Parts: sequence; structure tokens; C-alpha cells
Amino acid sequence: MSGILEAALWGFIGASALIVGALLAFAFDIPVRVRGLIQAFGAGVLFGAVAYELVEEAVKQHAGGFAVGIGFGLGGLIFFVGSVLIDSIGSSGSSGADSAAGDGTAAGGSRRSAGLAILLGTVLDGIPESLVLGLSFVPGAGVALPILLAIFISNVPEALSATEDLAESGYSRARILGTWVAVAVSSAAAAGLGFAMLDVVGMRLIVATQAFAAGALLAMLAESMIPEAYETGGRPVGLATCLGFAVAAGMSLQP
Repeated sequence: MSGILEAALWGFIGASALIVGALLAFAFDIPVRVRGLIQAFGAGVLFGAVAYELVEEAVKQHAGGFAVGIGFGLGGLIFFVGSVLIDSIGSSGSSGADSAAGDGTAAGGSRRSAGLAILLGTVLDGIPESLVLGLSFVPGAGVALPILLAIFISNVPEALSATEDLAESGYSRARILGTWVAVAVSSAAAAGLGFAMLDVVGMRLIVATQAFAAGALLAMLAESMIPEAYETGGRPVGLATCLGFAVAAGMSLQP
């Protein structure tokens, strides 16, 4: 039992960056351009996590690749469906008000959709990723450090961006913070579950879980995080994204 609790603690530590990101958004009036660059850096870290810690590891563990492809495609599909539902809910909730209030409300609805899309991507990526983190846990030796650091570093700008968008669209601070706390607790539970499953589940399920997280993450990056970063940060987001990827690659290549 102590191993499960320790794995859960590591999972919570990685996900606690979501709470840190929200608190930073509440405490500081970060310029829009700076926020875009921070978001782009976080996106680069996440691209590195997809490439080195999820897909590469999944392929190494299962040379056939079929489970990787199925998991990756399913992760992207689930994110897409969830994103469409978020847009439809946002449109139905703001359509009447848009006609009366004009572009201001429409912009708020767009911010809400962007924030919820990043939140959805964080959940669809973070829960399986925490599961993988728990699977990597060795009692007395901790978890795989590159995975933990990639989760922590990327979670701060994810939460920062989503918190800003949700706050601008009318969500209360208590509601936003409560949401991130719930995600962090769920991630802790997933890490504990991952450790408990280590000797029970087959390698195919582990590989599919890693690939699912990667697929959901890549879909979120392409649809929400990178476009919003470019919109707010401008041309330098390309460099910031490359720097984030370089950091993730450097961490992943550590022995």
C-alpha cells in the first residue's frame, strides 16, 4: 500500500503545477504577448513529451506498433469529439446573448471554448500520463524523472493559459481553482492506480495508454494551444516552441 501512496504523491506533485499556473494567473497581470510565449514554450515541452516519453517509449515496448496506432488515434478522436461538444455547448449558451451584446460576448464565448479545450486536453493527457508515471515508479528510487519534469514544466503554461481564458469568460476564481485541484487529485489517483496495475495488466494496455495520452495531447496542441500562442505571442512563438522542445529532449536523453 505504501508504494501506491508514494506513486500517488509523485502524480500529485507533477499535476500540482496546474494549481501553480492558476495561482500565477491570479497573482500577476501577465502581458498577453508574454503569456503567448510562455504557452509556446510549454507546447514545445509537450511536443517533446509526445516524441520522447510517450510514443518512443510505447514503440520500444511494443515493436509491432498496432497498439500504438490504435491508442494514438483513439486519443486524438476522443479529444476531437470532446472539443466539438465544448464548442456546441458554448455556442448554444452564448447565441442568444451574442445577438444582444454583440462582439464582446462572442469573444468571451471564444475564450471560454479555448480555455475548456485546453482543460479537456490537460485531462485527457494528464490522467493517462499520470497512469504512465505510476507505471514507471520504483519503490525507493522514485519515478522516471524526465516524465515527471515534462509533466510539471508543461502543466504551468497550460493552466496559466486556460485560467486566463476561463477568467475572462466569467468563471469565478474559486471554480477555476477547484477544477485544477480536482484534476491534480485525479492525476494522483491515476498514478497510484498505474503502480497497482504494474504486475496485473499486459504490456499492450500499457502501450495503448501511453499512445492514447500522446494522441490526445497532439490533438490539443494542434487545435488550441499552438494557434492561441501564435495569436497572442506573434512570430517568436516558433522559437519559444523550439526551445521548449529542446528542454524536453535534453531531459529525455539524460541517463
